[in-house]
Amino acid sequence: MPASTEELVELLSLEEIDRNLFRGRQPDTHLQRVFGGQVAAQALIAACRTVDPKYHAHSLHSYFLLPGDTAVPIVYDVEQLRDGRSFATRRVVARQHGRAIFFLTASFQVEEGGFEHQDAMPETVPPEHGVPLTDLVRARGEAEGDAFAREWAALDVRYVGIPGKGLPEDPDHPARARLWIRVNGELSDDPLEHLAAFTYASDLTLLGAALVPHGVTIGTPGLQPASLDHAMWFHQAFRADEWWLYDQYAPAAQGARGLAMARVFTQDGRLVASVAQEGLIRMHATD
Repeated sequence: MPASTEELVELLSLEEIDRNLFRGRQPDTHLQRVFGGQVAAQALIAACRTVDPKYHAHSLHSYFLLPGDTAVPIVYDVEQLRDGRSFATRRVVARQHGRAIFFLTASFQVEEGGFEHQDAMPETVPPEHGVPLTDLVRARGEAEGDAFAREWAALDVRYVGIPGKGLPEDPDHPARARLWIRVNGELSDDPLEHLAAFTYASDLTLLGAALVPHGVTIGTPGLQPASLDHAMWFHQAFRADEWWLYDQYAPAAQGARGLAMARVFTQDGRLVASVAQEGLIRMHATD
């Protein structure tokens, strides 16, 4: 995966190979399948590249269909569904080896005023008091920690806590996890760069919230985790290279699937995005 902010920006820069047709590169990675945040971010960029700049992305809804092959590029085919006075809609199909691996629908809106309110940001420790996620992974083994650090060097992730460990116990909401995240370097002032980087990072930790009450993590032997769908709502623009609080919770887990949601706050308390994802959390017996 990207070893620096520069490599992340390069990964999220698509090649236009025809009208409404783009190609996304692959990073140097040891992962066996394409990271979901990568394909979601690249697909969103492809959609954004086909709309008038007066429109701004306000939501996306997507489905992961097949594991992506990390050895070959991904082709993104954009369909222009609608261009109205206030809204525009795009549908993107990501393909490899002649097969669709991912679908995304994105909606865009011309900026306008209206009613405003937001949830209050929860009380939490500042980012510098969080524990680097790399340190937590390294506690499971030095080699595993080193591998995690190499794969995710472009992101700075600080763990705040889960219920009973950094967060207060709440029997009514047992599946919660809170982290501070930012791109580990400085991005340009291009809003699309920040939107894409945030989309990329949004898939890294979200499903883990659904595992909190069960005493397992994404790296637990025997667990088969996979993102099934991913939805995002962008309320306000913000910088992905400055700290944002990922306030995650999972209201339900059933049928080997977990539903995880999150509110995203900037350090000054602005609610800038909301995220939802259902994922596979299938447990296999181990010897």
